[in-house]
Amino acid sequence: MSRRRLIAIAATFAGALAFAWLVSATGLWESALRGLFPAQREVLMPRDSLGNFVLQHLTLVGISSGLTIAVGVPLGIWVTRRSGAEFRPLVVAGTDLGQTFPPVAVLALAMPVLGFGFRPTIVALFIYGLFPVVSSTIAGIESVPRPVIDAAVGMGMSPVQVLMRVELPLAARVMLSGIRTSVAINIGTATVGAAIGTGGLGVPIIGGLAVQNMAYVLEGAIPAALLAVLADAMLAQAEAAVTVAET
Repeated sequence: MSRRRLIAIAATFAGALAFAWLVSATGLWESALRGLFPAQREVLMPRDSLGNFVLQHLTLVGISSGLTIAVGVPLGIWVTRRSGAEFRPLVVAGTDLGQTFPPVAVLALAMPVLGFGFRPTIVALFIYGLFPVVSSTIAGIESVPRPVIDAAVGMGMSPVQVLMRVELPLAARVMLSGIRTSVAINIGTATVGAAIGTGGLGVPIIGGLAVQNMAYVLEGAIPAALLAVLADAMLAQAEAAVTVAET
């Protein structure tokens, strides 16, 4: 492993530790926001601590992104196989529509069936983050040179072996780029879940807008932005590792 890669990994790890310390430093947030908004009686959302808001947000993003990857990657693989090729236009159109459909509208449609809180938010985030994963999986597999696949078949590999040993390893970098996009989208979009009582960093944002308290808004918006940057940096390291492995 090169020195540059080691430095990048160390910097990402240090950033994660710094973020964990920052969201637990209640006194620091109190002082900083009090200095920015001295006229506000309260500058931190009293409903819960910032650390708990971050943990709730991570839970939402972790579960929804995990479901998106678990469904999106196999779906993208399937439409590149002969058995699923005829369904490709339908799958692409459906996942594309899912991303263009506003998450708030998905929440409104899901609430009569799933109620308020956690479950409709997970459904909305899952649908909204599906398109980047499916499209990058398709693009990654189709970017594998045909002569490479033919050579693998000529060596006697079965279709499953070709997929697992040749196509997926070579497509992994492109697939990870789509996963990075999907996770970043989910981190930002998860804030809307607070509107139906889910929790997370959307609580101080929406609460601050409701009572016109910008200190609350910053309490939720700044950690959400930092979390998106940190998650992207971590996934970038995974993508870089895959790229090195390919070479």
